[in-house]
Amino acid sequence: MDKAQILVASNRGPVSFSVDDDGSLSFRRGGGGLVSGLSSVAAEIDTLWVCAALSDADRKAASSAPDGRLDRAGFDLGGARVRMLDIPEQTFANAYTSVANSTLWFVHHMLYDTPNKPLFDAAFRAEWEDYRAYNASFAEALVTGAAEGAKAAVQDYHLALVPRMMRGRRPDLRIAHFSHTPWAPPEYFGMLPADIGRELLEGMLGADHVGFLSRRWADAFLKCCETFLRADVNWDHRTVDHGGRIVRTGVHGLGADAEGLRERAEQEDVAERRATLRELVGGRRLVLRVDRTELSKNIVRGLAAYRELLRTRPEWRGRVTHLAFAYPSRGDVPEYRAYTESVRRIAEEINEEFATPEWTPLILEVNDDYPRSLASYQLADVLVVNPIRDGMNLVAKEGPVLSHDGCAVVLSTEAGAADDMGGAAVMVNPYDVSETAEALHTALSMPDDERRARCERLVEASVALPPQRWFTDQLRALG
Repeated sequence: MDKAQILVASNRGPVSFSVDDDGSLSFRRGGGGLVSGLSSVAAEIDTLWVCAALSDADRKAASSAPDGRLDRAGFDLGGARVRMLDIPEQTFANAYTSVANSTLWFVHHMLYDTPNKPLFDAAFRAEWEDYRAYNASFAEALVTGAAEGAKAAVQDYHLALVPRMMRGRRPDLRIAHFSHTPWAPPEYFGMLPADIGRELLEGMLGADHVGFLSRRWADAFLKCCETFLRADVNWDHRTVDHGGRIVRTGVHGLGADAEGLRERAEQEDVAERRATLRELVGGRRLVLRVDRTELSKNIVRGLAAYRELLRTRPEWRGRVTHLAFAYPSRGDVPEYRAYTESVRRIAEEINEEFATPEWTPLILEVNDDYPRSLASYQLADVLVVNPIRDGMNLVAKEGPVLSHDGCAVVLSTEAGAADDMGGAAVMVNPYDVSETAEALHTALSMPDDERRARCERLVEASVALPPQRWFTDQLRALG
């Protein structure tokens, strides 16, 4: 049995594979806070990362490695030990697309069109069985890969059942579960079938420590435990007494990886895109948004607010350009395909209404281009981050870190980032288009000195909780 002091479990792993023209496999390192956080401790502590194969190339890599262990199959992963699980495709599709992304994500972000959805029938129950089987595959890999007394960090809503599945078999393990999403209040969480809601809560309570990005989300989880499990919640100590065990909750905010961002932003491809963007925008003010085309990101209302700004504040016509990056997301979910079309439609309407031969008011880009996003952060005067609900939202933190001349941030009160950035951002109700339009005017009109001073405070808040600290704090919470 492998001696692993730290086990990490997440749907997406630290590497993803592609098949080259000659049929060989190549891979690239993933991004995001979890990868950055783990990398900081992997050099010092023995780690094993368990993840799922997400593509045909991933499945090919996993099947070619002994027991899915990529590090034993000749892949140079920089010392990382990774086990990639080849979950049967239908099981994965039901667990990931139908349950995790089309149900749990919708519940926690409060996205349902409730007159029509959700609808929990026999077909959903079959999908739930696959979600349970998917979680069981992870639990099996973790308990068989763990040394005595190892610590396990289980990540996110995809793997909510794993802690309890592990607990019964390996009581010696110290287990943390962390949610990167918001948590729904009882009034919304209660839409789930009662037995499934209980199974989710009890699954996470198999952990010793349950973590969230914001105190708001942790409070909602505790209230759900009180409401649906009749569990004894100690609000002073923020613990749950259930099944003869005391489970602690904690808040672990996540900030920008400032060092990594700045290093990447200095590369030549970013400089090239910055020059192109400067030419595109000219001497106009730049309003920016960088999002996946994700229902929770509230892109349509954000663009509607920009349209209202141009209607009610005609002095900005010809003086401002809105650059909207809306990268495709979850095209296998019907609601997302429809939403992407809504984004395209309102973008076309804005340009039809206001464009002149000399001025394009809105530039919508849907192809993912990371260097271009970094370049746009450097140039933006105003960054719009107006999600309906968001566990954190790192775009709100990355933009100020890379800004060359200070940017104003228009920020939703419903983003986790509002907890530590609200004092320096221009705050908005994400449903209030008129308020958001006025916030855009306020941000665009802000004196240079005030904008720079606010941006300095935003940067200070953004870098206070780097990914390395975020991850080590979770491990420290396990004792």
